[in-house]
Order: sequence, then C-alpha cells, then structure tokens
Amino acid sequence: MQSRSEPDAGTFEKWMALVLPWLERQGKRLYGAHFRLYEEDHLLLGRLLAYASGNREAASAKGLSLRKGVLLTGPVGCGKTSLMTLLRLLLPAEDRYRVLSCRQVSFAFQQVGYGVIGRYSTGPGNKPAVYCFDDLGTEPVQRHYGSSCQVMGEVLLSRYDLFVSSGLKTHLTTNLTSAEIEQAYGLRVRSRMREMFNLVSFPGSAEDKRR
Repeated sequence: MQSRSEPDAGTFEKWMALVLPWLERQGKRLYGAHFRLYEEDHLLLGRLLAYASGNREAASAKGLSLRKGVLLTGPVGCGKTSLMTLLRLLLPAEDRYRVLSCRQVSFAFQQVGYGVIGRYSTGPGNKPAVYCFDDLGTEPVQRHYGSSCQVMGEVLLSRYDLFVSSGLKTHLTTNLTSAEIEQAYGLRVRSRMREMFNLVSFPGSAEDKRR
C-alpha cells in the first residue's frame, strides 16, 4: 500500500475500510499474531486515519488540523504506542516520524546534559526531525552535574519554537490528563501544547489490551 492515498472526503470511508485490514496485518507483523484492531476503537482510528490521509476536508470534519501534531492520550495499555507506530507507515517520507520513549530522552540527558535538548529539537546533522515522544510523564526529573531538569518540558518548549518558526511537527502519547500535564510541566508547557497538538483520546474506560 502507498504511504498516503489522499482520498477526497467523499471516498474517505471507503479508503478507511481498505486501510484498516492492511494496518492490522502490519500490526501482526510487528507485534505478533495476537495483534488486532478493536471495533470499539474505530471512531478513534477514523480520526487518526483522517489525519494520516492528508486530506484537509476529511481531517477538518473530524476536528483535526494537518498543521499540528497528534497528542494521543488514554489509560495504560489501551494501544497508544502501537497505533502511533503503525500510523507512521501511512505518512509520506518527510512526515514519517521516529518513535522515542520519553524515558530514553530523559536518561540521555543524565549522560550528555543539556545538549540532549538540542538533539531532540532537531535531528541528525541539525536538520529538523519529526518525532513521536512516547509515554510523556513516565520519565523522571534528571540531574546533570548537580543541575536538575524536567527534560521533556524543555524539549517541548524548544520544539514549540520550531513549530512556530518552521511548522515542525511533534507527536506525543501519554496517560496523563491535561491537569496532570500542567502539574508536571507547568502552565507554559500546557499552553503551548494546545497550539502544537490535535488531541485524540481513548475513553477513560478503555481496557488494558495487554491482559
């Protein structure tokens, strides 16, 4: 399947019906034969696929802006990481993000220091890079030579500046609520996140699919 078919809004539902089985096959390839897409998640999947389609009308109909990244929230184990990993397969090469654990970024700060902020604000060769930071809120506050730092908060502030200046996208997954994000990272970060992201949420009742 091509990375992005760009269906018009009138054919989006037909396109989605073709893409869902393909995505499930890719999920089985990546995660094993037990992987499946759940019927109860199809409304949420419809929003993610409208975004991935690149069609402004289809995305707008589902309350999404193609200018922003995706903030996928929901309870532990509901499938956020696997869906964001699969979603990237539908995107064109220039938008195909790398999925990185927020804990991985945080521990890199412990080793390297503040240079990590710049590393994950751009990418190899200081070129802008699109990332999906996975599990925001699971990373500890780190110290480097006595200085403490809320690493992901600083990374998000730096990437906000690049979003404003050059349209660089960022994607996130998290178990945190908006109030918990503000408590952990401050009002400044939460305010900028509203501008940077399309909020796509599993219901609070979503089951842990790892069981």
